[in-house]
Amino acid sequence: MRTPTGTRTKIVIDCKILNISCMSTQLKKTAFISGGAKGIGLAVAKAFIAEGINACIVDVDRASGEAIQSIFCKEELLFIEADVSKADDVQKAVNQCAAHFGRVDFLVNNAGIQRYSNAMNCTEEEWDLVMGTNLKSYFLCTKYCLPLILEGGGGCIVNVASVQSFVATANAVHYVTAKTALLGFTRSVAVDFAPSVRCVAVCPGTVYTPMVVDSWAQAADPSLIEQESINMHLVKRVAQPAEIADLVVYLCSPKATFITGQSFRIDGGIGVGIPGSVKEEQKKKENGVNGMLKVKSKK
Repeated sequence: MRTPTGTRTKIVIDCKILNISCMSTQLKKTAFISGGAKGIGLAVAKAFIAEGINACIVDVDRASGEAIQSIFCKEELLFIEADVSKADDVQKAVNQCAAHFGRVDFLVNNAGIQRYSNAMNCTEEEWDLVMGTNLKSYFLCTKYCLPLILEGGGGCIVNVASVQSFVATANAVHYVTAKTALLGFTRSVAVDFAPSVRCVAVCPGTVYTPMVVDSWAQAADPSLIEQESINMHLVKRVAQPAEIADLVVYLCSPKATFITGQSFRIDGGIGVGIPGSVKEEQKKKENGVNGMLKVKSKK
């Protein structure tokens, strides 16, 4: 720009004030995240954005999605309301994401619900509901995102499975079945679309998310169930969503390009050891074994 005297002057514009991204939106890589309005999905979206990657979060929870959208500008995060268990919804969401960001490089299949039933008392309606969200949606999002990922030169698909892909909790027949099936789905996609597309699964233990908190609240004694959940893990705590997100983003990064078809447990040690008897556990406490370990760890 020239001043009235003819000399040049530099105008500095704050991109955030004008809600304009400094880098062209369509030059930046983009992650499509199902179930992204809260919990692990939201943490993944934030982690991608921190790495300079656009995030498209898809969720049925309009209130949570709109609240997140109000925090981030649409040049780095886009919320789309959709039911990812329905093909039409997924196809429209993927098209909307592509129209907005111009590309999809990473897919994080994360949508999930939890219900409690066994093989005898589970209704067909409940079975279909859980399998639709926890398994079918992964297939649908993969189906419709793959052409864009391939068009962009390849990328990575991360399926959020569970520690229950390996061990089963009681009265969760549909949840355990869906999460176990995801390991086979992961391997199949990895084989079919190599070398352009990598596909991996992450398998968390208990994570402090709204879904988990809601499940605790359904118990007669929520505080007791929460403590039991903590005690199941060797590290004696549950995970934070950001810890899972860090692994997801790493697996999508250039540092992980030799990894595909594999499933990664990030579960705090659930199922690694065989619990001792109550008498043995009491003896460990009396001998101060845990206390000794804590003292040594501080040195």
